Amino acid sequence: MTAIAVDQTQLETRPRSRAAAARPIPLSRVTRIELRKMFDTRSGFWLMASIGILATIATVVVVLVAPDEELTYGTFAGAVGFPMALVLPIIALLSVTSEWSQRSGLTTFTLVPHRGRVILAKALVAVGVGVVSVFVALAIGALGNVVGTAINGTSPVWDISVVDTLNIVLGQVLGLLGGFMLGVLIRNSPGAIVAYFVYYLVLPTLAALLAANQEWFRDAQPWVDVNYAQAALFSGDGALTGEQWANIGVTGLFWLVIPMLVGLRMVLRSEIK
Repeated sequence: MTAIAVDQTQLETRPRSRAAAARPIPLSRVTRIELRKMFDTRSGFWLMASIGILATIATVVVVLVAPDEELTYGTFAGAVGFPMALVLPIIALLSVTSEWSQRSGLTTFTLVPHRGRVILAKALVAVGVGVVSVFVALAIGALGNVVGTAINGTSPVWDISVVDTLNIVLGQVLGLLGGFMLGVLIRNSPGAIVAYFVYYLVLPTLAALLAANQEWFRDAQPWVDVNYAQAALFSGDGALTGEQWANIGVTGLFWLVIPMLVGLRMVLRSEIK
C-alpha cells in the first residue's frame, strides 16, 4: 500500500513539475539579463562610459575655445550631442550583432527559444540606455554652461526649451533605432558598423550634393532623406510643423520600419549557427 501511495504521489506531482518547467522566462528577466550583458564585457563597459567621457571633453573644449557670446546652453548641447549621436547607434547595433559575431546566439536562443522576446528585450534596453545617456549628457552640458559662464564672468543663457529637449531626445532615440535596425538586418558587427557609417555619413553627403545641383531632388529631399528629415529635431526651433512631422514619418517608414521588419523576419526564420 505504501509503494502504491508513493507512485500515486509521483504521478500527481510530475505534471505540475513539467508545467512549471514549461513556463516562459518573463520578459522582465530577459531585459535585466540583456542590460547586464551590455556592461559585462570590457569593451561594452568602455563603450558605454565613452558617452560621458566624450560629453565631458566636448564641454571642456567649448569652455576653452568658444567666444563669450557663444557660451549658451544650445552650444553646449550641440557639442555633447554630436559624439553621442555617433556612439549610441553603435551601442545598439552591437547589442544585436554580438549574438552572431561572438557566437553566443546558440546559448541565448536555446535558453529563450522565442527569439522575438530576446530582440524586444534588446530594443527596450537600448532605448532605455539611450534616453538615460541623453539626459546625462544634457546635464553635463548644463553644468558646463554654468561653470563656463562663471569663469568668463557672463550670465548663463538657457536657450533650449522643454520642447527642444524632447525633440533632441526623440532624435537621438530614432538614430539609435537606426543602428539597432542595421544590427537586426545584417547581424554581423563589422558589416553593420560599415553600413552604419555609409547610412549616416556617406548617404547624407551624397544627398546634399545632389540637392545642391538638382532642383527636383531639392524639393523631394525632405521626403526621401531620413537624415535631412530628422535634422529638424535638432534645429532648436521649438515645435515642428505638420509637414516636418510628415517628413519624419515617411522617411522613417521606408528607412527604419520596413528594413526592421525584414530583419526581424530573417532573425526569426534563419538558422542559428
